[in-house]
Amino acid sequence: TKQNSDVSQHFPPVNLHSNANSESYQERLSRLEGDKESLILQVSVLTDQVEAQGVKISDLESSLMEHRHKLNSTEEMLQQELLHRASLENQKLSLMGEVSYLKLKLADMEGKQGHGGERQHKAEGLLKELRILKDKVEHLEDQKLQYEKKLKATKVKESSALCAVWTLHYTITSQIPPLTVHSAFLKAVQSDVPAKLITGSVSSHIIFSSPHRLRRTQSGGLPATDPDSGQFRRGGLRATAGPRLTRTPESFDSARDMNIPFSQWTKEQVCGWLEDYGLGQYVSLSRQWVENGQTLLSATPQDFEKEMGLKNPLHRKKLQLALRAFTTKAIEKSSELDHIWVTRWLDDIGLPQYKDQFHEARIDGRMIQYLTVNDLLTLKVTSQLHHLSIKCAIHVLHANKFNPNCLRRRPVEEKHPPPSEVVQWSNHCVMEWLRAVDLAEYAPNLRGSGVHGGLIILEPRFSSETLALLLNIPPQKTLLRRHLATAFSALVGLQAMQEKREYGNATGHVPLTTTAKVKPKKLGFTQFSHLRKRKPDESADYICPIDSGALTVNGVSRLPSSAQRGLSPRLDRQAEREEQVGIKAQTNGPKQ
Repeated sequence: TKQNSDVSQHFPPVNLHSNANSESYQERLSRLEGDKESLILQVSVLTDQVEAQGVKISDLESSLMEHRHKLNSTEEMLQQELLHRASLENQKLSLMGEVSYLKLKLADMEGKQGHGGERQHKAEGLLKELRILKDKVEHLEDQKLQYEKKLKATKVKESSALCAVWTLHYTITSQIPPLTVHSAFLKAVQSDVPAKLITGSVSSHIIFSSPHRLRRTQSGGLPATDPDSGQFRRGGLRATAGPRLTRTPESFDSARDMNIPFSQWTKEQVCGWLEDYGLGQYVSLSRQWVENGQTLLSATPQDFEKEMGLKNPLHRKKLQLALRAFTTKAIEKSSELDHIWVTRWLDDIGLPQYKDQFHEARIDGRMIQYLTVNDLLTLKVTSQLHHLSIKCAIHVLHANKFNPNCLRRRPVEEKHPPPSEVVQWSNHCVMEWLRAVDLAEYAPNLRGSGVHGGLIILEPRFSSETLALLLNIPPQKTLLRRHLATAFSALVGLQAMQEKREYGNATGHVPLTTTAKVKPKKLGFTQFSHLRKRKPDESADYICPIDSGALTVNGVSRLPSSAQRGLSPRLDRQAEREEQVGIKAQTNGPKQ
């Protein structure tokens, strides 16, 4: 019925009565049947296609589900990978921290190894010297045994000779009248010599005028000993006494007796004093030239060089300063500090690389007080920063009246120490401060830099940038440099930091660098005319002038700018201008 309805819809009804001449009904019916069959075929084909499409759609849906499952699994794997990467980043940071700690430890171990190598080298030298001394001692022991054997033989000979002498003496005295002995007693009475001494010496020193004369012995009052009574013993009297290699306690005490003027000291006292003063290598020549203390007081530097061999200018200066102290009788606290203390002082201020030069020159506390720029250049100290370090350290000694323990070798427990205490910090304290402000990995770079508390506080050109250069902090690490600058300003104090800023902002300011060198001062053409008119004042060239007026900043005494002479061109020109202005004012004063 459906098919008939469909056919009726597509094909309108035929009017048989109106179209008589058209085709017959049967033909049309057969045609419609054929169309029906074709339509049935088309419908079957379409249903097959729809079924095939449905199968494909189901396959696509199943594949889509599989892809969704794969996507979910990949997302889970991605999250796990991200978590794994985060854990790896944390491990990397912890490993970097361990590597930095190991680097610091390695640097410390290298420093200790360097010191250990030096100690090992010195120990090897000492072992060699000990072996040489041991060989000498063995040689001396062999000589001692030989001398003991000879001494025994001579004792046997002496005992036999004494027996012969006594027998001869008995026979002679029995034949000669006793007038000679009485004459000896008369001479003793006339010369007020005690008779006991004469009676004790007559038996061994009287020469009898007879054919068999007795020889005068070199030792007085030797007791007659039995050659077989015992072995050789030390501590007895010697037959001959030559010159001693060491000084006697009497000469040592007299050399230390300051009540006796130096001009009245004997040759032995002067030579003993030279040896105690660290100039023992010149004692042998001094014995041939020096008669008493006045010889050194009246000598010139040329005499020291010619007669004593004092070719080292620092040794001459050391001797002249000591002699000047004897003449002026001025008591200086710096004279109590010897050259051994100076080597420890160089360790404290962070300049241990100059210990050998200072030790060879025998630089002591008095010489530190009178050091000049040329003296430091002679000691091979050419760095401008090291000159400033030594200058500030000497100023700290002046401020503390040359107290040998004024520098603090251990860190202070205070979190914010005042500048008056920071100025007394040693190089080790500054390194400990760097560790306290979380810059421990850069602290070993301050070894041998000369940085101490006095340089940080007293030197206006020393800033946080200079400290960053010495610590080898790269310029691109701005956060570290900013952290160092904040800690540096808190350490120095507001007033000193303001002064450093004003000094750095001044016109013609020359920043302090780690590579600048100090050159020896040369005379210009304008200064040759003043050489004959006036004697050059050496105190103007002192690295740290003694009588310079000191300023006070944050409770810390500070040297004026004239103490910077010879350390920068701008400061030299400024000092010369001030001197010229002072000279003009003095010349114009009387005219007005």
